[in-house]
Order: sequence, then C-alpha cells, then structure tokens
Amino acid sequence: MNQEQPNNPLHGVKLKDMLETLVEALGWESLGLRINIRCFNYEPSINSSLKFLRRTPWAREKVEKLYLRVVSKNSQNKH
Repeated sequence: MNQEQPNNPLHGVKLKDMLETLVEALGWESLGLRINIRCFNYEPSINSSLKFLRRTPWAREKVEKLYLRVVSKNSQNKH
C-alpha cells in the first residue's frame, strides 16, 4: 500500500505540519483573511483547526493549496 507518489508535492506532509508552517509564515490573522473559516478567526488553535479541517474537505483543500503557494514562494526566495 505504501506506494511512491513522485508527482504529489503533499505526499508525506502531515496536515498539522502544513498548518504550523502557515501559522508561522502568515500568522492566524492573515490566515483567517485568506481562508475565512471560523477556526482561524475566533480563538484559533492548531487542535481546533485540525479537528475542523479533517472533517471538512473543501476547507482542507484550501489549506493545502495555500500551503503549496507559501512553500513554493519560500523556496524561490532562498535561491
């Protein structure tokens, strides 16, 4: 079952790691402005956000797309 996914940039990246990276790079306020969901705007925490994102595919997809943009931008800035 453990197959390689060379074309999937999210392969092996945990949702918690994505969220922590986004919070570190953007902060909760900016994250809440970019993805307007309650768990980012009202008393935000990693745990409450993870609980919501694991149950809500559309929100998780938005977080994944934003994560890819942030990581891509950060890797471009390092070169």
